[in-house]
Amino acid sequence: MQDLSDKTAVVTGAASGMGRAFANRFAREGMNVVLSDIEAPKLDDAVAEVAAHGTRVIGQITDVADGAAVDQLADLAFGEFGGVHVLCNNAGVAEAPNPDFISVGAWEWVMGVNFWGVVHGHRAFIPRMIEQGEGHVVNTASMAGHLPGHSPYTASKWAVVGITQGLYNTMATDQTGIGVSCLCPGWVRTEIAEASRNQPESAAPPALYEPTEEQQAARAFVKAAIDGGMEPDAVADLVHDAIVNNRFWIFTDLGMVEMLREKHASIVENRNPQIFGIVDLD
Repeated sequence: MQDLSDKTAVVTGAASGMGRAFANRFAREGMNVVLSDIEAPKLDDAVAEVAAHGTRVIGQITDVADGAAVDQLADLAFGEFGGVHVLCNNAGVAEAPNPDFISVGAWEWVMGVNFWGVVHGHRAFIPRMIEQGEGHVVNTASMAGHLPGHSPYTASKWAVVGITQGLYNTMATDQTGIGVSCLCPGWVRTEIAEASRNQPESAAPPALYEPTEEQQAARAFVKAAIDGGMEPDAVADLVHDAIVNNRFWIFTDLGMVEMLREKHASIVENRNPQIFGIVDLD
């Protein structure tokens, strides 16, 4: 879709970070925008900001892990605007470290938002987008969806990469007119490291524990990397360009992409993968 003006975009996780930047970028293109998020005050602020571009804007509180809530979001968007042309399954969370390994509650929370949120988005929106004969789906994965990590976040993002590529294949072979993109950002200046503000009690680590030296170093590394990361507005420009040019992969850090050469070489050569970590305490 090269002309986005007067069309409609739906963005989940739109109250802050990349989602908010996507919504603003689409509105500047003349699109109607439906913003959804779980944080009401921030969503209200985002709606007011995006509406200042002069297009029609709606906000809807949505827990994307709840299939019924995503159905309601789709009903609202199609009911108000008659169609949805861009769907950004962008809502995402990351678990807090847990000294007792990773709790079932953390797995359920992260997989619920990051993986099932995308699945519910596909189920609720795509059949109707196919009926209208045009549209584009952007799923927010991560470079964590390509690199190893024993965590709910990594598992969820690997799953998103896989099902997004599968969706791309299906939409193309069935000639639906629906484009698909997989956004795999590296470090971006967002609030993902503070996602625990919205976590259920079942996902929280024990109240009283002292992080290990390794955990403290890892958290400091991640915070510094996020603080120095790409601005969300720049990611929004990449997303816009991928939609209008019908590109599947959206990468923000080609240096991280280069790291995939070793991973793929180990697969082709049938040898053990390289061992690495995000921080080196030595």
